[in-house]
Amino acid sequence: MRAVIWNLYLGGVDGASEKRLKDQVKILLGLGADIVCLPECNRWDEDGERRLWWVADTLGLQPVDMVRSRLGTPPVQIHTTLLYRPSTLRLLARAVLGREVFHHALIRARLRPVEEHDDRHDFLVLTTHLSYTDGETRLREARWMTDYGGEFPGMPPRGILLADLNVPDREPTDWSLIPQNLHSRYRIVLPDGSFGGVDQRALNVLLRSGWQDPQTLTGVPRTPTVGYFYPNEPVPWCLDYALVNGMAVTSYRTHDTPPAREASDHLPVVADMEVRP
Repeated sequence: MRAVIWNLYLGGVDGASEKRLKDQVKILLGLGADIVCLPECNRWDEDGERRLWWVADTLGLQPVDMVRSRLGTPPVQIHTTLLYRPSTLRLLARAVLGREVFHHALIRARLRPVEEHDDRHDFLVLTTHLSYTDGETRLREARWMTDYGGEFPGMPPRGILLADLNVPDREPTDWSLIPQNLHSRYRIVLPDGSFGGVDQRALNVLLRSGWQDPQTLTGVPRTPTVGYFYPNEPVPWCLDYALVNGMAVTSYRTHDTPPAREASDHLPVVADMEVRP
């Protein structure tokens, strides 16, 4: 089974142009994922959700849900979307967690391989896009997902968390590479208002609750997902993650190609795993 997380940057729509969206769908077609998480599906609610259903139909996927962000700049609405492949998986249950709490959204789905007929092979998928503003907000949001890092009553004991966490995976070589007015997004803010190191609390609380980073499981570090798009932020970071609980990961990588770099300010993250325990 393959899962992909990709922040689409303004939904692939630039004014009246949908060229980036078409390029994004072409890339996603090539990846052939069974589960796809897409943050920043801007304007996908327009025209009766025309873009959502065109993307789903083109990819052979079915939406679990598309949830509007609680915060944003009207009239353009930001959405987070989760899709699955109905030819390989069955959707058994879905929920939107933390409504009016998350800056963006948290979607939970319970899935089962189509050839299975009991709950032994069920697993959860959580999809989210954490706040960009500060580490404290991200930490509060991340705590909504710690329950699912291990066995939890009424839930399958296995799961996947697909997320743009907005949490850097490393300390930058030089903080001067990032504009000073953006440091509060990514750094610990000390009591006197000065800055400490990189703020990884939201990621760490997930890992310490039982979620696992596939880089640790496979022993193969993946390449960054951002740092190539904005001239004022040339820092190679991984902000996008596919964490797992009880899933055997066989491959984990960043899909870094020239077309992907042209299509969005984030790169897709691809995780391959065994669907059976």
